[in-house]
Amino acid sequence: MSIRVLVVDDQAMVRAGFRLLLADEPDIEVVAEASNGLEAVAEAARCHPDIVLMDIRMPELDGLEATRRILAADPDSRVLILTTFDLDEYVYRALRAGASGFVLKDEPPEQLIAAVRTVAGGDALLSPSITRRVIQQFTRVHQAPPPAVQTLTDREMDVFRLITRGLSNAEIGRELFISETTVKTHVTRLLQKLDLRDRAQAIVLAYQTGLFES
Repeated sequence: MSIRVLVVDDQAMVRAGFRLLLADEPDIEVVAEASNGLEAVAEAARCHPDIVLMDIRMPELDGLEATRRILAADPDSRVLILTTFDLDEYVYRALRAGASGFVLKDEPPEQLIAAVRTVAGGDALLSPSITRRVIQQFTRVHQAPPPAVQTLTDREMDVFRLITRGLSNAEIGRELFISETTVKTHVTRLLQKLDLRDRAQAIVLAYQTGLFES
């Protein structure tokens, strides 16, 4: 089953480039394009993509507000923010808007393709440098953890802690000496208990609350 992608960018050449890049991948299908945030919201409602490749700076409606509207209408969609601007403000606001990943347009093509597959698989995608800045931003002021945290088992807390370190399911499995399938089960359960859409939201929650700070 193909990963259905909506490409959103105000530059036609950029959209064409992404379409050509992804066209060669047998498991990825570009189902629509949009040139601004309003078009993105409309196209997302029409074609229900699995992944939205979203530019930030666009006319009519920027990518951050478009992300909020798309995810409010369809929580199952995943938004991968694409930008040439590696700025703290955008990283922070993109995650608060609900984005599952953040990559720069000038990264190698194979990294973009891998990013689409990573986010489609339910993982969050943040580079180590971005993760460090997000941690610094979110740890400025802590809020109380939600009561649902108390319902997590010890093993689910172990998995949660390793998610916040940016580890993949396979890496978590090796760290805890359990199978990758078991890790996936724990991840699914902790996200359900905490009413979170994906790992990006889990990371944000952990740092907002200082859950794993020593």
